Amino acid sequence: MFEKRYRLNLVFNANKVYDRQVIEGIGEYLHAAQCDWDVYFEDDFRCRLDALKYWEGDGIIADFDNPEVEEILKHTDIPTVAVGGSYHHKEDYPRLPYVATDNAALVHCAYQHLKRKGLPEFAFYGVPSTIYSRWASEREHAFVEQVRSDGFEPHVHQGFCTSAEVWETAQRELENWLKNLPKPIGIIAVTDSRARHLLQVCDHLNILVPEEVAIVGIDNESMARNLNRTALSSVEQGSKQMGYEAAKMLHRMLQGYPAENSLMVVNPTGIAERQSSDYRALHDPYVIQAMHFIRHNACRGVKVAQVVDYIGISRTNLETRFIDEIGCSMHEQLHMTKFYRACELITSTNLPFDEIARTCGYPSVQYMYTVSRKNLGMTPGEYRVSSRLNKENNQH
Repeated sequence: MFEKRYRLNLVFNANKVYDRQVIEGIGEYLHAAQCDWDVYFEDDFRCRLDALKYWEGDGIIADFDNPEVEEILKHTDIPTVAVGGSYHHKEDYPRLPYVATDNAALVHCAYQHLKRKGLPEFAFYGVPSTIYSRWASEREHAFVEQVRSDGFEPHVHQGFCTSAEVWETAQRELENWLKNLPKPIGIIAVTDSRARHLLQVCDHLNILVPEEVAIVGIDNESMARNLNRTALSSVEQGSKQMGYEAAKMLHRMLQGYPAENSLMVVNPTGIAERQSSDYRALHDPYVIQAMHFIRHNACRGVKVAQVVDYIGISRTNLETRFIDEIGCSMHEQLHMTKFYRACELITSTNLPFDEIARTCGYPSVQYMYTVSRKNLGMTPGEYRVSSRLNKENNQH
């Protein structure tokens, strides 16, 4: 007997990476469960929210981080699964089946990462508190609670909502905040977008990242990952799993199983560690400057002599200081920096290997293959396949 062909309405904003990933997870469930459903998806649904009142389909999965959506759908008779952020007060959850990203766990993942780096101070860059940013307020609350419980003083800056009209003012305020923060410090940004603001301002102020300010974002947004010179560390939400579980929950409801008031909180996938949080507790100012120069220029093909010229002391003096602090030579550090960047590009992009070799400063793709076999025991192609299989297995 064939299952009924249900009509499903997805109420999300596809302009946001989080929403797109949730939708992708919904699609994965429909494919895995072989659901032959008609899916209605309005790209500019915000302009047609009133039409939701008259939707005559069979089921809805909707973004309840949007209070207008929640207000319209909270009393609907149509089977609905809500998706959104977690809350530290249980009474804040909607009285509907709900799949939530764990906001406290997202912050905990970023905070523990920065703590393990040995940073002595911690800050949070959020967004202004409004009914549209309850998820951000929850992350800020989690940060303050976690930092204070460890005996640290939390530093918080909300700034302005991003818009062309207030951009210059927002940047000036952010500059003043960053200048006055104790350093070194680890900063958690409420989203990758806010993290990029931090990277830009640090660059303008010549604040060393990650030597003085280590930064972690949230979302691990691939589209904008390389918009800044410094690669951004970021916590990846379990957005696809949220979509998958929401679709699974709705499917059960449509089959007649009860799901009223059920709640599922989804943990983050993990943290993608990149250059912006690669902090080491260094004390020698010459070594700090040398490490910063190497991080930003190794893939441009610089040699040890150019590092020495930039720092302005003798090679023997700098090499001795460097080995004492870092535990390896400057030549070895240049090699490792290029290699780690190559590994990141191999696993996180689909760039051709000859282009990765050029980007990372290798003289040829054959040379990069030799380095890969020596350090990984496999070719770049084998490493790309292996890392992606491991990631898929971890997500399921």
